[in-house]
Amino acid sequence: MLTLSLIGIGCGDPGQLTLAAIGAINAADLILIPRKGVAKSDLAELRRAICADVLTNAATRIAEFDLPVRDAGDADYRRGVDDWHDAIAATWSREIASHVGGAGRVALLIWGDPSLYDSSLRIARRLDPLPTIEVVPGVTSIQALCAAHALPLNDIGEPFLVTTGRRLREGGWPAGVDTVVVMLDGGTAFQALEPKGLQIWWGAYLGMPDEIMMSGELAEAGPRIVAAREAARERHGWIMDSYILKRRP
Repeated sequence: MLTLSLIGIGCGDPGQLTLAAIGAINAADLILIPRKGVAKSDLAELRRAICADVLTNAATRIAEFDLPVRDAGDADYRRGVDDWHDAIAATWSREIASHVGGAGRVALLIWGDPSLYDSSLRIARRLDPLPTIEVVPGVTSIQALCAAHALPLNDIGEPFLVTTGRRLREGGWPAGVDTVVVMLDGGTAFQALEPKGLQIWWGAYLGMPDEIMMSGELAEAGPRIVAAREAARERHGWIMDSYILKRRP
């Protein structure tokens, strides 16, 4: 029987690994580490470092592979993502077959948590043959961001919404909530909002040595965040950030 373990590894700090994650890493016959190009080599290096720190099972093998790149030029966003996920699934299937065949335990170390704005579960269900899928939860970027700012996410008795930068930019402030968590923002979607009455708590490279955090009134902090984000992306070649917006009643 083939089992695929999707193991949440937190947001960059190896100290965020749970005991369950460490156990799942050591139970694997094979750990697959995706490479996302030179610009994002830090992400593969972090996974290598985690394995070096916690992997004690000498029988566990590690294999690296190049991750397919999404065609950002496709005008149909969902179709483009679908095609990309199909390509990734085919790559996973090929790597698994070449290393363990049709039986064994294979692990992928997932940034954050596989359940939150991550496509690993959708991709895993496209594998051929379809494995038994096991999920080991991890610390999410939302948890890490709130902890870094010592911020409770929700106000007393109030809901919050988690959305993407694209949805915020296209749809504006969501109705019915005063707290919005924004992830997967390829730019700075908060610039499309009227800043009056809004506060922001922003973080990039959470849990990593290059962690950056800023907060304040959006009208004042927004321009600082835009400048810091551009400088960080230029320096590292990539950026992974998220932020929380709160609207004062």
